[in-house]
Amino acid sequence: MIRKYRDLSLALTILTILSMVQIVNAATPIDIHKSKIEWLGTKVTGQHNGTLKLKKADVTIERGKLSSGQFIFDMTSIQVVDIKDPKRNKSLERHLKNDDFFGVNQYPTAVFEFSQATPIKGASSGEPNYYFKGDLTMKGITHALEFDALVKLKKSKGRASGKILVDRTKYDIRYKSGKFFDGLGDRAIHDEFTISFDVVTR
Repeated sequence: MIRKYRDLSLALTILTILSMVQIVNAATPIDIHKSKIEWLGTKVTGQHNGTLKLKKADVTIERGKLSSGQFIFDMTSIQVVDIKDPKRNKSLERHLKNDDFFGVNQYPTAVFEFSQATPIKGASSGEPNYYFKGDLTMKGITHALEFDALVKLKKSKGRASGKILVDRTKYDIRYKSGKFFDGLGDRAIHDEFTISFDVVTR
């Protein structure tokens, strides 16, 4: 009888520990409808900007700190917002989606994953307070990506905002890049584009 109680007690202890581990490491989903992703591309003669949607995303919050996360971008959702003429707007949108740029038919998603999120010591209020390091996969090509962001955490809830610079040429997006084509003059498009984000958990 004593052994049975011991076995039962051991089993309950193991289940308790496992449940605690699951709670601590449980992924917190990002609210893709309340979150906002914007892009900005520049060229010698001007710029264009628009929006991009998340398909799915989640982060892991352990002991009040971010530890990892995955963000899946729906590249088919690219929209242009600065061009008001409908015909020109759709023309640029189609161009961004074709093989000159993001090739969304073959690569409908892009993924950013991070397993390193480090609080920035001494960060001023309202300034970026986390350093992120992870991998961005776009058009089937993966490269490391680092950036700072402003993170606000409260228990299992969180919000993060910031800007990321991405060198498109690392992902084989060479269209009108001065690195690969000579004599472009004022037709050149800058290699880096900006992703601005404001994401919130559910």
